[in-house]
This record gives sequence, structure tokens and C-alpha cells, in this order.
Amino acid sequence: MTDKLQGIEDRYEKINELLCDPNIISDQQEYASLMKEQKNLAPVVEKFREYKKIDATLTESKQLLDEGGLDRDFKALVQEEYEQAKLDIEKCSEELKILLLPKDPNDDKNVIVEIRAGAGGEEAALFAGSLFRMYSMYAERKGWKTEILNENETELGGYKEISFSVEGDGAYSRFKFESGVHRVQRVPETESQGRIQTSTVTVAVLPEAEEVDFELNPADLQIDVFRSSGAGGQKVNKTSSAIRVTHIPTGMVVECQDERSQYKNKDKALKVLRSRLLEIEQAKQNAEIAGARKAQVGTGDRSERIRTYNFPQGRVSDHRIGLTLYKIEAIMNGDIDEIIDALITADTAEKLKAEE
Repeated sequence: MTDKLQGIEDRYEKINELLCDPNIISDQQEYASLMKEQKNLAPVVEKFREYKKIDATLTESKQLLDEGGLDRDFKALVQEEYEQAKLDIEKCSEELKILLLPKDPNDDKNVIVEIRAGAGGEEAALFAGSLFRMYSMYAERKGWKTEILNENETELGGYKEISFSVEGDGAYSRFKFESGVHRVQRVPETESQGRIQTSTVTVAVLPEAEEVDFELNPADLQIDVFRSSGAGGQKVNKTSSAIRVTHIPTGMVVECQDERSQYKNKDKALKVLRSRLLEIEQAKQNAEIAGARKAQVGTGDRSERIRTYNFPQGRVSDHRIGLTLYKIEAIMNGDIDEIIDALITADTAEKLKAEE
């Protein structure tokens, strides 16, 4: 591991030199690429330098103890330093193992989130709206930008479906565990008898695909223009600016009617289509690479029930890792870091196990 880490530190130093080269500075693409690589290597290099300092302390204190001839007080001090260094180097070594794990190439990407009401009729649609609000508030806490791409609103203010993008550093790394079926148990506002209803909502999280990631062939696309529909009132667009894009080879259909501009709707629809097709392609590759291995946090399949929100008991349970939190109000207001951190920890542990 030390040789690998030394190689990473050498590369980091080389990048620092290159970033001062006038020829590199004038080449914006190359400069941006090196800056990104430097940013990715920095945490590993920082931790490795810390490791080397601890290792030097450990070697020095052991040498003093082995040589002997120390007075009692100084020997006790050196012994204490030695024991502490042993603990610190073990901890640092584990942290380095985690930092060296293969990184998900999509982690730094923006995301497209698609929420669809499942079983439960209007109550499911209302909960789809609650999840959209939760994710929007979470993104706001992180300083990320959200933008609605398409929405199909119901009369009571819920959503049959809504898709939106989240732009921000590391958005996918935090959102990717949200894919799956979210189940809600609560008393609907329309329920006069106070009976608890169980409804479901599906969430799909896609890394936003750039044109360089997945190129669409115009010949494979059928583009239709139609008039927007909505729940009524001023939100209804009177012009034919809504766009429906059909990917002929797969039959996949994406609609976008959130903007008044036909051009903007087309741009957003193509962004969603590109991301969906990239997800299918990556799923195939992952299946080939991973074989039968299934991560502890789940497959990310949207058919898998991942979480239950029980309002009468005030609890949220994530079934993949057996985590239950009794703070449903805070969670629905976007305080979901505790859940996401626990999922990342479980995923990291599974990856370390696979590396052994």
C-alpha cells in the first residue's frame, strides 16, 4: 500500500508543477482536467503525509525504548508516545484503505431525480409532493440548485410524477442511495375515520449525462410538440411549447412542459433521456463487472422497498441497513444527512469486505 500511496503523492507533486506551466494554463481544458485530478488526489495525499509523520514518531520512540538507558519519567513519556502512535497509525491506515477504494465515477455529477406516485391514489401523489419538498430542502441546505424538469400535478397539489435536476458538487454521491420504493403510513387528510393508509412512491436517481457521456443519434429521435396540461389556473400554458421525445430504438418517452419556451423544454427532455439511457448502459456494465455481488445497501433498483415513513409513530426506517430514527418532522424538512451518512458507511464497509 505504501508504494501505491507514494506514487499518488509523486503524481500530486507533478500536477502542482504542471499547473504552474504557462502552456498548461493557456489550455483551459487540460488545466481544468488537472485541477479536477488534483482535487481528487488531495485527501489521499494529506492522509498519507499524516501517516508518514505518525510512522516517524513510532519508529523514533521504539528506537529510544529499545536502546534503553532512559530515566523513569522520560521512559514513561516515550512509552506513552509509542502506544499513542500505534493507535494513531492503525486508525490512519484504515482511513487510507477507505480513501483508496475505487471511486464511483458519477459521484461528482449533478443528478436528475424522478418521483412517481405508486399505490395509494391521491395520498401517494401527495406524498410524492412531500418527498420533492424534502429533497428540495436538503439541496438548499447543501447550497445546491434545483430545477423542475417536468411535473404532472393533481387537483389537491400532489404529483402523479415530477422530475427535477440538482446541481452541486457531489450531488450524486449523496442522492444515489435514494433510488427505490418509499412507503408512507399515515392518516390521509380526506380520511374521516382516522384510519392509517399505506401508500408507495418510487424514486429514481440518475447521474446527469453530458453529451460526451452519451451521444444521441438524431435519427433515433421522434420529437412531438403539444399543448401543456396542468391542474388548471394560470399555470396552464396556452401555447404549444410542451415537448415529447421518443427514443425509437428503446421506445423510451420523455415529456417536458415546465418551460414556456419550446427550445428549453426540448433541451431539458434530451437531458433526461440521455441520463436514462446512460443509466441503462451503466447498469449492464455493472452487472457484468459485479456478477452476483449485491451491495448491503441494496441494488438501487426502483422496485426494491427501501424506506418506510410512519407518521403516527413519528419514525423513519431504512430497511437496507436496519436504521430507525424517530424524527420524522425534521427528516421531512430535509434533515436526511444522518440516513445518507449511515448508508455511505454501510456501502464502504461492503466494498472493503469485497477488497479483502
